[in-house]
Amino acid sequence: MDASFVNTPEVQALFETAAGTGSAEGSPRVKAIVRDILQAAGTIIARHDVSESEFWSAVRYLQQGADEFGLIVAGIGLEHFLDLYMDAKDAEAGLTGGTPRTIEGPLYVAGAPLVEGDVDLSKDPDDTGALYMRGIVTGPDGEPVPGVILHVWHANSKGWYSHFDPTGEQTPFNNRARIKLGPDGRYSFHSRMPNGYSVPPGGATDVLMRALGRHGNRPAHVHFFVEAPGYRTLTTQINFGDDPFARDDFAFGTREGLLPVPQRQGDSAYIAFDFQLQRAAGAEDEQLSARHRAAADPVLA
Repeated sequence: MDASFVNTPEVQALFETAAGTGSAEGSPRVKAIVRDILQAAGTIIARHDVSESEFWSAVRYLQQGADEFGLIVAGIGLEHFLDLYMDAKDAEAGLTGGTPRTIEGPLYVAGAPLVEGDVDLSKDPDDTGALYMRGIVTGPDGEPVPGVILHVWHANSKGWYSHFDPTGEQTPFNNRARIKLGPDGRYSFHSRMPNGYSVPPGGATDVLMRALGRHGNRPAHVHFFVEAPGYRTLTTQINFGDDPFARDDFAFGTREGLLPVPQRQGDSAYIAFDFQLQRAAGAEDEQLSARHRAAADPVLA
């Protein structure tokens, strides 16, 4: 069937009605977005001659894979696309510089303990070496940023994150903290070394990656939120620059400027990494996105 079928009066009338465009009720923005989604979906179905069985198989895949949507969105590049889109908007507005943003991923947990000083993130023993990280948070003119809260989280040596570990063996908030920095903007922490990992074998993301002829591996990495009054909150992560998947990250988290190569000494690794923030244009810039995130009680730590 030719894709022009989607533009026939009957189909267009269906999409207009389904999107509620003839009603005075509802949200005009939601209507416009849904209308475009229907047009795009219909065009894909007609262009690729998607059968009824294929369509309902796809629906079933999405239903069964709902728990992995955060991984799927990263794996198909849509989360990275958002970064590219926000970068382009910044460039258009003349906003340049600062540490690159990159994907958050689906494994942040709100409520991590607020701590100060040289923090030990790891609460559990782990048969791996130690990671030491340190650096400074500055503003666009190189000024130390006061009042920083540095959120840090990473996996253990088996590639599992606390709160999401199917073995149930990790202490709550293992390898997670919110670090309150001093007026000099300097931070330091240490932990047990994280390892890279793959998506759950046989899960929805793995099924899709195999269908696309791709792998589902991530390099060793550490996630960050960096927030401070008067500055734009930064969502970013560093990939270990010497990891085999450092530049072949299935989730597209790799960005230039976010690939420090650890200094290895025996089983330990040392990373010096500085963050540079942009100034906030308004209160919204100081907030995290409205993405739904897991939350836990910090008293469990």
